[in-house]
Amino acid sequence: MKIIEMKKISILIIAICFGGMLNAQQLPQVTQYMINNYAVNPAVSAMHDYYQVKMTVRNQWIGITDAPRTTMLSVYGKKSKNVGLGGLVFNDKAGPTSRIGGSASYTYSFAITKAVKMSFALSGGFTQFKLTKSGMNYEDKSDPLMKGGDVVRTTPDATFGFNIFADKWYFGAAIPQLLAMNLSLIDDDFTSQYDNYSEGSLARHFYVLGAYKHDFNPFWSIEPSLLLKTVGAAPLQADFGIKTTYDDKFWLGMGYRNNGEMSALLGYSIHERYSIGYSYDILSSDMSGYSGGSHEFMIGIRFLAANESEITRK
Repeated sequence: MKIIEMKKISILIIAICFGGMLNAQQLPQVTQYMINNYAVNPAVSAMHDYYQVKMTVRNQWIGITDAPRTTMLSVYGKKSKNVGLGGLVFNDKAGPTSRIGGSASYTYSFAITKAVKMSFALSGGFTQFKLTKSGMNYEDKSDPLMKGGDVVRTTPDATFGFNIFADKWYFGAAIPQLLAMNLSLIDDDFTSQYDNYSEGSLARHFYVLGAYKHDFNPFWSIEPSLLLKTVGAAPLQADFGIKTTYDDKFWLGMGYRNNGEMSALLGYSIHERYSIGYSYDILSSDMSGYSGGSHEFMIGIRFLAANESEITRK
């Protein structure tokens, strides 16, 4: 059992520390991307005339020791007719590795036609990576990554994004980890002893995000969505989702990922101001024997202007 657990932890370390070498995804997976879409592309902050807060908590691969756990908090909205502002903080932990960070974004939007607008966004912030070596068991005692104490590296980070949108749809792209900074994971005291080693660079990612909302009648609507992700020469990851909403209050949906994973999601909105959401990922056959799936929770608050019924009630 310990051998199996060590293999799982090793996979996590390799995926996070050396994702730049292996052209693998380094950033957290999010199932409810169509709801907390600012976490994918900061340019969406120009789409709504109010500020909102979204918090996502994800427990991935339940049943696997030290599996990834992610928390993200985003705040975004329009400051003026053409300017949107936003911010994001996150904490992502997987086994002995963890990342925390934060960023602030500026978005400028303008009209292409009477009905269609376009926005560009640039966010800047920092990412802190930590590798906790205490308690780790490793076979190769000469591994340079294991020399010295815990590794803590802080580096600047940036994201560029654009978004084209109208009342019922939007489509855009973002490039997180734009600076592709190196983390220099090996302590300086040991680097001179090794001719070839990886510095663990933060690989530049490419995201494409879009959705379309169709109203069947005053009560029912359906919203298909798409998220494409790639980094380097890694295979393209595609997330397909569809969400149906009743009376702008209750929604449910499902998603499919091209690695074979499926997801189910549901949520509820209270007075168009508060929303809660939940999703469950059904893992592919390769992982189903090790984990019972992944859980993700979302809480949102919209800072809308008071409507007529609320003013009357007061």
